[in-house]
Amino acid sequence: MMNKTFFAPWIKLSYLHLWNEIGRLEQKLITQFADRNTKIISPKNCQSFEMYSNSEKMAKTIGRVAEKTPEVGETVSGLLVKKAFTYQIMALDDLHVFSQLSTINISQRITIAYTGAFGVLKHRLKQIFESVESLADEESEGPAFHVHERLTVKYESEKHISLHWRSDPISDMVSDSVVALVLNISREIPKVAVESEEATKTEEENN
Repeated sequence: MMNKTFFAPWIKLSYLHLWNEIGRLEQKLITQFADRNTKIISPKNCQSFEMYSNSEKMAKTIGRVAEKTPEVGETVSGLLVKKAFTYQIMALDDLHVFSQLSTINISQRITIAYTGAFGVLKHRLKQIFESVESLADEESEGPAFHVHERLTVKYESEKHISLHWRSDPISDMVSDSVVALVLNISREIPKVAVESEEATKTEEENN
């Protein structure tokens, strides 16, 4: 029969748990690990105990992320992909190359009832967002403007506008803000009529 302590000298243990009160083996191990910082524990049946362990995880950079060696303190950005017990950091464009995963782009469009002046909406958005740029009619087939180059607001008819954006956390947040603003303007029709005149005057002065 193989000696039960045969493996012990070659393993760096912090804790060693023995079950069913194996007294002789416990004493043998205490003697054998006397010069090490190893705790020998022999709990009784149905006795609970807690064990804590610290483990370091390492991730390897591959693909485009690994082309440049980062400086000390420099932040490395990429996707962290876990496969079995290994971690890899890669660029989004390399995901399909080094894994069986793939990405897709989701384009979203929503149509909202809006009977106010299109210029008022743009005027209000400029008060909230830093970048609100008009689009040429040839590009959008009608009045439209970009919000932070992430979302496009189009004039569809006297009763509707539409929002177009490529889905991501920031663009989704911008679209939610624009929808909330449109709904608020719709509730303030009398006030919007006054702002419509002011917005028209402002655009005429800028032109």
